[in-house]
Order: sequence, then structure tokens, then C-alpha cells
Amino acid sequence: MTPLFEDEHLLVLEKPSGLLSVPGRGPDKQDCLSARVQARYPEALVVHRLDQDTSGLLLMARGIEAQRRLSRLFETRQVHKRYLAVVSGQPLQTQAQVQADAQGWRCIDGPILLDWERRPIHIIHPDGKPSRSRWRALQSTEAATLLELEPVTGRTHQLRVHLQSIGHPMLGDSLYAPAEIRALSPRLMLHAQELAFPHPFTEAPMAFSSPMAWTASPPGCAPPQSRTAPPSPCP
Repeated sequence: MTPLFEDEHLLVLEKPSGLLSVPGRGPDKQDCLSARVQARYPEALVVHRLDQDTSGLLLMARGIEAQRRLSRLFETRQVHKRYLAVVSGQPLQTQAQVQADAQGWRCIDGPILLDWERRPIHIIHPDGKPSRSRWRALQSTEAATLLELEPVTGRTHQLRVHLQSIGHPMLGDSLYAPAEIRALSPRLMLHAQELAFPHPFTEAPMAFSSPMAWTASPPGCAPPQSRTAPPSPCP
């Protein structure tokens, strides 16, 4: 697993869809991004995760102190993450009553709780943890919409649960989309495309981008293509 960026303190990687971030239960779930990285960088430690079916940028620490400092950046919301997703329908129409800011961003607020009887599925529930996601539409057709997404909080499956909760599940989502929406894509249409944070030791601004050439055109967005350009700092 070759990093997109490395220095003595951290690694920036790109996880493909279908690969676990960390080992799961059972011998058939030991292949994962962290194991592949640690085969080359034994000191590498997990800081955050992406869902198995989500692709995109992921950060790992090199050593305990780097892990502690990076984890603190996540806890204090100093890590900026932006995702690309394709969802069913037209949220601009169904959410027209939700006020947008000057840049077109709207919020979804909904407390998220693990449904123990159906785990790993999560649900919106009053007893859940407070959760907020921001979204704005980039492109829309009658059947689907290409969105930019920003998780303000970091709950498990947050973006998927929030979009499903407003009636717009992601194409290819095996957990939260009905069969006809799931069938529109061979994979979950969710990609972590931007990652920005202050360096945990120097405080220098760090920003990375992993573009994905997706559209909102059904039947759903053609299968994902490779990056159209090499990873580069975000503008």
C-alpha cells in the first residue's frame, strides 16, 4: 500500500471501495488497509476509519505520540473532510424548506443510534448521539443527484444514515438503500475526496484531494473511474 503522502509523523492513504479499514472478526476479514500499511510501516497506527464500501482518503499516524496528536485534532474538529456521493432523487426539491447558506450548504441534524437487533445498521433515534451533516448539490437529473458532503460530527455510517433519513439513500448502498436503488451501482457511491488538517507537530496546513469522475446520470453513474489527476493539495 503506497501512501499518497508520508513524512516521519503521518501517512495519507487512499482506500479502495470493498477493503476494510481495520481487521474484522474471523480469518476471512484480516486483509485490510491497516494491515497492508503496517506490513511496510510497522509503526503505523489507526486514527480514523472509512466504511468498507467507502473509498477515499484516510490518515494514519506513525507512532504513539503522532496518534495522540492526530486523534486530538479529530476530537477538536480541526480535521476537515469532504465527500462526494450520488443519491437517489432530488434533495433540492424535497428539502427546499431547509435554508441554505451563501455557498448552498444545507444541514441534516439527526441523533444516530446503533440498532442492536439489526447491527451494524444505525438509525435516527432520540436516544442517539447528536449528529450533523452538511450537503450541497453539484448536479442533478430526474433520478439521482451528485452531492458534496461534510460530516460535522463523526458517527458510524453518519452520511449514509442522514441521507437515507431524508429519503435520498446512496446508490449502491447495501445497508440503507432499497433493492432498486442499490442495484443502480456496483458499489456504494461514497468517496472521501478531500482531507485537510494542521500538521500535528509543525501546525503547517496540510490539504489533500482525491478527485473522482462521477456524475448524477443514471443508471447511476457509471462505475467509478480512476483519479483524473494525481493527488494534489486542495485549492
